[in-house]
Amino acid sequence: MADRIVDSGAQDADKWENYTFRPKRFEDFLGQDKVKEQLKIAIEAAKSRGEVLEHVLLSGPQGLGKSTLSNLIAHEMDVGIRTTVGPMMVQKADLAAILTNLQQGDVLFIDEIHRTRSEIQEMLYPAMEDYRLDIILGQGPSARTVPIPLPRYTLIGATTRMGLLSAPFRDRFGINLRLDFYSVPQLREIIRRDAKLLKIEIDIEGGADEIIASRSRGTPRVTKRMLRRVRDYVKVKMDGVITVEAALEALEFYQVDELGLEEMDRAILRTIIEKFDGGPVGVSTIAISVNEEQRTIEDAHEAYLIQAGLISRTSRGRVATRLAYEHLGLKLSMQQQELWDYNKDDES
Repeated sequence: MADRIVDSGAQDADKWENYTFRPKRFEDFLGQDKVKEQLKIAIEAAKSRGEVLEHVLLSGPQGLGKSTLSNLIAHEMDVGIRTTVGPMMVQKADLAAILTNLQQGDVLFIDEIHRTRSEIQEMLYPAMEDYRLDIILGQGPSARTVPIPLPRYTLIGATTRMGLLSAPFRDRFGINLRLDFYSVPQLREIIRRDAKLLKIEIDIEGGADEIIASRSRGTPRVTKRMLRRVRDYVKVKMDGVITVEAALEALEFYQVDELGLEEMDRAILRTIIEKFDGGPVGVSTIAISVNEEQRTIEDAHEAYLIQAGLISRTSRGRVATRLAYEHLGLKLSMQQQELWDYNKDDES
């Protein structure tokens, strides 16, 4: 599948930026002010006591800066960082190899921590609380547990699905922070900074940056990618300067509308409205209808459609809202109006 310009997940084309423009200080990280302030206080307090930072759990939608914040924490604490992804730790030996190679004070960052296997999470319990790794030797009645001491370290977990973590696992994180979507003014500030770093000519006074920011789904990763794609378009098709007219033409070419919806988003809305009379309809049925995986629908599309007020989630399925009809230019029937009013009371 081709890379989506509004995909909040990381893409290969985004990786180069991590090494070039990723902030090295909290002052350079734009947005998430409350999260940054809480982290700065916790870091300063830990450093003043000569202790390692408590374990940190960062939650929120994709593309808001959880990975960047983990690197900032390690930089501010002046320690090393080891990075892995939840699904990569298949066996207990995978986790044991990582933990036993940590140095005093190091940060272990686990992205998509909600996708770690339950036995891996349980193995982390004593490693997080007592800085101890329990290894079981032998089988049956003769089996015995050998504790291996670990250096004091900080585990930072990042998740887009807090509900998939067990309560005992969540409770072992001393600092639990949620990242929120960015406002258009915050995204405009990111565009102005990146345009300066990348030497992109953009008509800030005319509002070209606002055109891009308003269609970025409140997500910095999407904003940065969209700016680069628009830059490429105007470089090839125009004179290389991003004006309001150029930005609108470029985003129309990439099929991104004024709400930041792409073709698949609109296909999902049309499927709910035209094939299933506006809903309610289950997400698995929607996925089959648009020929897409259910998980992709839930992670890459549904969250933003709900956040934008275009669909609602009820106990009986997904329902298109009045705004979805208006955005697609479709008429809401009297029957659908009654169903929509009924489902407002049934939202979960």
